[in-house]
Amino acid sequence: MSSTLLEVTRASHEEVERLERLIVKDLQNEPANNKDRLFQSHRVRNMIDNIITTTEKLVEVYEDKDNARRDEIAALGGQTAMGTNVFSAFYDRLKEIREYHRRHPAARVVDANEDYEAMLKEEPVIEFTGEEAFGKYLDMHELYNQYNNLKFEKPIEYSAYLDIFSQPNIVPRKLKFSRQYREYMENLLEYLVYFFQRTEPLQDLDRIFSKVTTEFEEQWENDAVQGWEKTSQENGHLSADHTVIDLDFYSTVEELKEVGPEKLKEALAALGLKSGGTVQQRAERLFLTKDTPLEKLDKKHFVKGSRGSEPNGGAATSKEVDNSKEIALMEAKINKLCDLLDETIVRTKENVVKKQALTYDEMEAEREEEETQADTESDDDEQQIYNPLKLPMGWDGKPIPYWLYKLHGLGQEFKCEICGNYSYWGRRAFERHFKEWRHQHGMRCLGIPNTKNFNEITSIKEAQELWKGIQERQGVNKWRPDLEEEYEDKEGNIYNRKTYTDLQRQGLI
Repeated sequence: MSSTLLEVTRASHEEVERLERLIVKDLQNEPANNKDRLFQSHRVRNMIDNIITTTEKLVEVYEDKDNARRDEIAALGGQTAMGTNVFSAFYDRLKEIREYHRRHPAARVVDANEDYEAMLKEEPVIEFTGEEAFGKYLDMHELYNQYNNLKFEKPIEYSAYLDIFSQPNIVPRKLKFSRQYREYMENLLEYLVYFFQRTEPLQDLDRIFSKVTTEFEEQWENDAVQGWEKTSQENGHLSADHTVIDLDFYSTVEELKEVGPEKLKEALAALGLKSGGTVQQRAERLFLTKDTPLEKLDKKHFVKGSRGSEPNGGAATSKEVDNSKEIALMEAKINKLCDLLDETIVRTKENVVKKQALTYDEMEAEREEEETQADTESDDDEQQIYNPLKLPMGWDGKPIPYWLYKLHGLGQEFKCEICGNYSYWGRRAFERHFKEWRHQHGMRCLGIPNTKNFNEITSIKEAQELWKGIQERQGVNKWRPDLEEEYEDKEGNIYNRKTYTDLQRQGLI
């Protein structure tokens, strides 16, 4: 009804509290499978995002940069430009409320709990490819093709790629400065981040990357980043260690020609030298670097614009250093994500190897089995039992009819103290329990026989009192030989056994 700033503030606080309680309630339910776990995690993530958004708005309100909140509080206290008038403020507010209800006579109170409870049944839309199997496996096929197009080595199998994509350090450093490699690393990082956000929405990836960046900056300053040590550069140019070919093993150009044109081309390109020409020309150009530093070579051997043709003798520019740092940081983030997704990577490898060993018929049978299992899980989800009255379940796994529930009085509770205050629902269950093991055990603990005399007795005190009375009655009617057994003396007098024994002891008989 009210759109005042204070009312908006109150409503925002209420919304945050509702969402917090809803998150607790949702997390108390244990998911039945991976699909339910993902749905639950994304629901909670969405509610957390709503809390963050609402809280940011509250912070702006409390900062009160335009003094609107202060003015509204002053107005509630009756403070106006003409002075303080509390009654005027009260009646103005009352008039506003009456005017609202006059314009909206059919207005009703809306129960916000219904809308919030509906959020617990929400199934967020999560995009997964068929290969990912709802977050169970990674789908690296596009990245695999992009990696093979880089032509680092001979094309590798998909299963082999799954073993090495998480180890960017194995790629030679001289091959990491190309535009294609940078695009590949950006795409790889983007996919891993996207997959992690879909499968682990409750993880704070920004905080994880912040920690990775901090550790990376320290290692970079200390020259401790694996594969990016500055000792691999000498005098601003690449050392011979970064060439594909170790020239120390070759003493002539003819021996170097045996390496082949592709290897020669790759080694020349790594040094910034021209890589064209015949095999003889390539071998001669590369052999020059064995005894001659790059900065002393004639500029005609270098590619135009390469670092070797620069006046500074090939010193690395700040732009190249920044590029190296960016690539190294991407590698650090990829390593961290691969550690977090280690189980998924292993599961993906196993699945790929398993599929490679299957025949076509076996793959089709497995696919049909997975579809059947998915349909079954979907049917189970759709056929959730609606039981708001919490009626007992029948033989068919469904709640019994309400009329039957009322007929047997299953809503009536009977407690038995002898059974440890155990509750029995319905008259029939209560009557039957007197012959069951729990009640019999309780009677044995009390030292009372579980006979018909104690039916309907549920109190320990009443049972003990009844048993005591039964024992007393049995004592009155019991035959007592001392008083009832008869003896006769010589004169024919009749005595009971007790009197006869006493007279005999005294010598009177």
